Amino acid sequence: MRRKTDDRVEVMGINENLARVQARIREAASRSGRDESEIRLLGVTKSAADGEVRELIEAGLLLLGENRVQNARKRIEAFPEAEWHLIGTLQTNKVRYCESFALIHSLDGWSLAEKLNAQAQRWGKRQDVLIQVNVSGEESKKGLSPSEVLAFARRVLGECPHLNVRGLMTMAPFVEAEAARPHFREARLLYEQLQQDLKVQWDTLSMGMTNDFEVAVEEGATLVRIGSALFAKEES
Repeated sequence: MRRKTDDRVEVMGINENLARVQARIREAASRSGRDESEIRLLGVTKSAADGEVRELIEAGLLLLGENRVQNARKRIEAFPEAEWHLIGTLQTNKVRYCESFALIHSLDGWSLAEKLNAQAQRWGKRQDVLIQVNVSGEESKKGLSPSEVLAFARRVLGECPHLNVRGLMTMAPFVEAEAARPHFREARLLYEQLQQDLKVQWDTLSMGMTNDFEVAVEEGATLVRIGSALFAKEES
């Protein structure tokens, strides 16, 4: 990002970008009566160079996410000190490469659940996952419809002992931030209702990106996925 000081333009680095995003999270949490410690920031590195990822880690952010399994495997090898999440669509033929992910955000169907469960058994671990829900109903987005999630989650809990469901992930439409609020609110209400119905306690509601994360925090997100606001070199 660029910051104008008198007649000079100063390029803002990743350190400053991170501090700005953290401040915005803190302010959004305060507006909604939440403690900022309830919200985790995940840095999305899909468009970043390795040097920028290193800068982000050195600035103190160790929670990182990639959209594609192939790219993530390289990043995990290069930066093993970080906690890596898979936040993009996971195809069943890529499941065998996912052992090193701390959390997979995109569990969106039964065939994937079966494959992940079987593979996690081979790995000797319980794989942490989020169920992806399509609250907007957009055909271009992956995820279960809100009406499908309860039965799906119940089946995963009953038949997939090597999967540990920790909550939900959703993506709002790419609209002005305030217009995304109803979708985030619906996801949070669904998140709360499912825990009551299933008699479980989850800890992760993953929603909100660079263009709308403050509204997502106000509506109950516990994890926001931020990319361009951390790595931007020009003022957005």
